[in-house]
Amino acid sequence: MVSRTHDIAGFGRRAFGLAAGGLLALALLAAPAAAQSPATVVFAAASMKTALDEIDTLYTKKTGKTVTVSYAASSALAKQIEQGAPADVFVSADIPWMNYVADKGLIDSASRVDLLGNELVLIAAAPASEKIDIGPGVPLAAKVGDGKIATGDVAAVPAGKYAKAALEKLGVWKDVEPKIAGAENVRVALGLVARGEAKYGIVYATDAKSEPKVAVIGTFPETSHPPIIYPAAIVKTSTNPDVAGYFAFLKTPEAAKIFEGQGFTVKVH
Repeated sequence: MVSRTHDIAGFGRRAFGLAAGGLLALALLAAPAAAQSPATVVFAAASMKTALDEIDTLYTKKTGKTVTVSYAASSALAKQIEQGAPADVFVSADIPWMNYVADKGLIDSASRVDLLGNELVLIAAAPASEKIDIGPGVPLAAKVGDGKIATGDVAAVPAGKYAKAALEKLGVWKDVEPKIAGAENVRVALGLVARGEAKYGIVYATDAKSEPKVAVIGTFPETSHPPIIYPAAIVKTSTNPDVAGYFAFLKTPEAAKIFEGQGFTVKVH
């Protein structure tokens, strides 16, 4: 009987040891997951997708930290931030939409930088032998005929606003306006031209470079529209411990090389 009691006691100690060991193993397995920082959430202008996807892949490879990006028109992203969307970083394709969130106290103003520049171009489906010299009085309406000119929504989307400003400056807006097909963002406009659903498109040079199914047939003079600037800032409500490191990475020579390779002008180094 004593021997049996000892056996039971010994079994209990062994069972407890196994259970404790199992719990410790589970705890060790769970520890890395618990320590893993949440992904840095970036709200970025749609025109940045090709370059920023490559930059984010490099950032993850170098740091092991992840990034989640929401691409859309800067106007839509600014409104989402205003409504409390959980973003860590905002990169706009124009200054007015960054000013919009800044005026509402939604960004860390000290972090704000003018990150990139771009050009405005006229595109057609590739291959395109036609070239248009874009200047005052350019007969764009006559050239497009019964077709459409795709660009961003001229009332809100930066690409569309730049396009309208340029066409007004060149004195052809009234003739061209009925032929404008406004899209929800510049990449949608790019797709309309690539698929042949619009004869021409007014997009950024970087968009044209990202899509082999379109060709640039003209470049708008820089003096015909406000400077195309991409300001970037950390969102004020961000509590992500990795946001400062990610934001700094956007300004490194490695990131600059990728941005420049896609056709952007880098404003900070």
